[in-house]
Amino acid sequence: MPARRFAARLALFYGAVFGSVGTYLPFFPVWLKAVGIDPSWIGLITAVPSVTRFTVLPFITGLAERHRALRGAMIVTAILTAVGFGIVGLLDQPLLIFIAFALTACVWTPLVPLTDGYALKGVARYGLNYGPLRLWGSAAFVVGALACGLLVEVIDAKHLIWIIAGMAGLGALSSLRLQPLTAPPRAALALTRATALLRERGFLTIMAASALIQGSHAAYYTFASITWQGAGLGGLTIAGLWSLGVLAEIVVFALSPRFTLSPALLVVLGGLSAVTRWLITAQQPPIAVLAVIQSMHGLTFGLTQVGIMGLLVRHVPGHLTATAQGYLTACTGIVMSSAAILCGVIYARYGQAAYYAMALLALAGATTMWLGRHQADAPYGLAGQPQNAASGG
Repeated sequence: MPARRFAARLALFYGAVFGSVGTYLPFFPVWLKAVGIDPSWIGLITAVPSVTRFTVLPFITGLAERHRALRGAMIVTAILTAVGFGIVGLLDQPLLIFIAFALTACVWTPLVPLTDGYALKGVARYGLNYGPLRLWGSAAFVVGALACGLLVEVIDAKHLIWIIAGMAGLGALSSLRLQPLTAPPRAALALTRATALLRERGFLTIMAASALIQGSHAAYYTFASITWQGAGLGGLTIAGLWSLGVLAEIVVFALSPRFTLSPALLVVLGGLSAVTRWLITAQQPPIAVLAVIQSMHGLTFGLTQVGIMGLLVRHVPGHLTATAQGYLTACTGIVMSSAAILCGVIYARYGQAAYYAMALLALAGATTMWLGRHQADAPYGLAGQPQNAASGG
């Protein structure tokens, strides 16, 4: 059955892509330190993906969509990512690592928005649900992080890069199994230009709400582990708290086909949940309360993601889904990096009070979606045509 085959192969690719992220995020800096890279260089090197998200990434996603080569772009970027990490692993000089990793990040960071764009085309083409497809990525992230954490105990930290490269290699292999999607007729492609997305109120509402709510996680991503460690929590407890949040996210993705609220309202609820989560987190709650708050990650991230993807399927013409994903990721990257800098300034002076700023960001995102919900939730594309007129890929 084409729909089942598409879903299975995409789920495998999601797993490989996010599994590599799960090994990279916790342990790439550890590898850099192990090969003798200075902390200032580590900060510079690890900042590269944030820059490529709002520079190179939108160009690549837009180029792939204009040439109706989304699947081909996923295959090429997955292969080049694996090769890139392999080359990085052979180096030990900071400048050479920086250059090689910067080139690798240019093809690596577009992988997730390209995959989400491809997934949304399949959702429209086969009548599938986004959540059950995406949950395999979250599950693989947890498995990758835990597996790499266990391997840290038995192998030299200088070899960690090969685990990351190996996971990227699995992504390259699984990309070759991705199923082609029928391209829409050229008449449908003429419905609108990609740049028109940035002048359309409904899409701007979707992009702004997503960036503000997801960007409000900046303090959590940057300072949660540091704060918990300072509070006396051990490494295993910290890992458990992170895993609890991702597991809650998986549950939301799995249950998402049963949700009856409109996608716009799901985003509003995700934003309001984030407001609650950050206000409580700012109070430095005890471990029992903290575990409950961590479970809210399923709402603050997962529910917001499900709602945003649902809005994109309804609102953006099918031949522009990857381009929309590129714009969305770029905007979120700008907000996230700016929020991280702001959090650093606040955290240095006031500690957990940085979460109050995150609550304001989340509230701004929920308010933006509430005020623009009718335009964002409209079941028509930018040119006033039904979405199924351009739902191919």
